[in-house]
Amino acid sequence: TITNAAGATSSLPGYFKFNVDRLTYDGGLRGDFDTGAIRHAMALQASRYQDWLYRGSVNAASAVISNIYSPMAQSGQNIAAPTQVPKISQTTLTSIALADTLSVLDERIQLTAGVRWQQIASDNFAATGAITSAYSQGVFTPMVGLVVKPWSNVALYANYIQGLSKGDVAPAAATNAGEVLAPYVAQQVEVGAKVDFGKIATTLSLFQIQKPFATLVNGVFTASGQQTNHGAELKVFGEVVPSLRVLGGIALLDARLSSTGNVATSGNVAVGAPVFKGTLGLEWDTSFVRGLTLGGNLITTTSQYVDAANTQSIPTWMTLDLEARYRMTVGNRPVTVRGAVQNVFDSSYWLGVASYGAVSQGLPRTFLLSATVDF
Repeated sequence: TITNAAGATSSLPGYFKFNVDRLTYDGGLRGDFDTGAIRHAMALQASRYQDWLYRGSVNAASAVISNIYSPMAQSGQNIAAPTQVPKISQTTLTSIALADTLSVLDERIQLTAGVRWQQIASDNFAATGAITSAYSQGVFTPMVGLVVKPWSNVALYANYIQGLSKGDVAPAAATNAGEVLAPYVAQQVEVGAKVDFGKIATTLSLFQIQKPFATLVNGVFTASGQQTNHGAELKVFGEVVPSLRVLGGIALLDARLSSTGNVATSGNVAVGAPVFKGTLGLEWDTSFVRGLTLGGNLITTTSQYVDAANTQSIPTWMTLDLEARYRMTVGNRPVTVRGAVQNVFDSSYWLGVASYGAVSQGLPRTFLLSATVDF
């Protein structure tokens, strides 16, 4: 934790043990039929997800004091391992969805309508095993989408969807630390267009997403506000010339907070919401070595605030990844060997801003090698 503007820090070392068990089920049914001139494509889908989180920790007797600009060496602290790793939470997500896509005029007009029932059940436990907080909430969420193809290579679309997601977890600084907030209901509206030029296609979309916003109010972490995201996204993908493929895009985002109950945060930019993100990926099937493909991926993200008051931020970062894959046959078996270098220039950057202001170090230069054999 940074304690002042001069970069002084205080860190309390700890010995943590944790375990997460997860179990998922998923199944569905699809069918096509006609009613007169209308073609139907129906889908029924059901899923269930469960997790159990166990965690134990022992903290050091005293904090380590240092400074981010002038780090100070400290003697090691021998911290005993936790003697217990109790269950602290369990969550069950259940979903049943039914959707029907109606199409006419050789699928040049398609209307999709659907409904989804979602339930989130979550329990939090004390170290003794007693339930400290619990909730179980289910809701029906609608979805509707329209696609119109005025020309064979142009598709215009619009959609609206609601979704239920698990609430944020209260950070350590909150008086209700560790509590999982009640589920969020988010709403999304999107309009866009896709143009297929043959070997190259582009998509342009405009969207708005509204979701609850959680923040500390008088020391209590609560979802009292709302975050509204307005954005635009442009994507390009396809084959530029024979054997050379491109996949890239840019996204512009204006994410604002409202109804926060705090004049210092209302109207501010949301935590972890960059104004601009861009990616550019290329793949080339080489002509000098049969089966060899070379590629690269360039990613950039602009500055992001790490606090709702917009007083602290992490800077813009950019990374370059390079990769190669070689396809061959070994003993009549298709084999693909892949090699990659992530963050080629070993750039130092911060990544992964969480809702309560935590950041993580970006991946350093990393070498990866793998092989896949088809049977």
